[in-house]
Amino acid sequence: MNKLLDKLQKAGSIKNAEILSESSFFNVKDCISTELPILNIAFSGEIGGGLIPGLTVIAGQSKSYKTLLSLYCMKAYFDKYKDSVALLYDSEFGITPEYLTMNGIDASRIIHIPIEHIEQLKFDIVKRLNEIVRGDKVFIMIDSIGSLSSKKEVDDATDEKSVADMTRAKSIRSLLRIITPHLTMKDIPCLAVNHVYQTMEMYSKAIVGGGTAVTYSANQIFIVTRSQEKDGTDLVGYNFTINIEKSRFVKEKSKLTFNVKFDDGINKYSGLMDIALESGHVIKPKVGWYQKLGEEKNYRLDKTNTAEFWNPLLEDSSFKDFVIYKFKLTSKILVEEEEFVVED
Repeated sequence: MNKLLDKLQKAGSIKNAEILSESSFFNVKDCISTELPILNIAFSGEIGGGLIPGLTVIAGQSKSYKTLLSLYCMKAYFDKYKDSVALLYDSEFGITPEYLTMNGIDASRIIHIPIEHIEQLKFDIVKRLNEIVRGDKVFIMIDSIGSLSSKKEVDDATDEKSVADMTRAKSIRSLLRIITPHLTMKDIPCLAVNHVYQTMEMYSKAIVGGGTAVTYSANQIFIVTRSQEKDGTDLVGYNFTINIEKSRFVKEKSKLTFNVKFDDGINKYSGLMDIALESGHVIKPKVGWYQKLGEEKNYRLDKTNTAEFWNPLLEDSSFKDFVIYKFKLTSKILVEEEEFVVED
């Protein structure tokens, strides 16, 4: 080791300081794979990837599957770490023990923390984060940061004041500034459910609530939209689209879809067909029929949603490589040096 580097490393007071090329904060990332391949791709750009520590914001309008996606990740975390626990900060109170059991989550491993305003969340979460050390397996979920008021707004209502609240964005910014280093240094995934609002432009677009602090602090921000799934004129479920608004790992503005039906629940393999058709691993020999490349058997679309159809493709290295090529951010040099030739 360089003597100067060694001397300066030992001289500091921060015990977690490491040589950057060997830093555990960057080189060893805890990856939580879910049972939903399309969600793993949204998190990491890889079929076998998944959620990593830090702040993830899942935003959308009402009934856009935000809470259930977060619980899906909690279940994956519990399945990977049998001694793990979760902190559930709840301002909406839509998650019941029965609801958790129905989704295969052990409610006895969750500390339910009701919250009324942002400052209450900040003070409580900081106290609990200070008790966590690196290696503790803790999953944090906030449902939802979008519906939380500031303490000033609550106090103004109590005092019957109708003045505008200009402190909410500042309070959220303070909260996220404090917790972000804890989440990264202690390998803690935190999923925050948020709301969106539409801009007033001619062509309006969805904006994540909470101000710019949410955008700056989050590793990734998903905006989830939905459309109806019908059988004839009957509504049988919804198609959801994960729009990658921000990501440190996946190309922004990517769109990944999945399907949920009222009778069958979430379709584990939904969203993969469009990718496989684009990559050429699945072809359409005739209208309404699908065929895996190199095979002769034809399938109707509803018969492709099986492990028999998809598992070989999910293990196919060329299909995995295509997914990475299409969705994952690369580490290429952004600006390359040009050679300048000086003429005599």
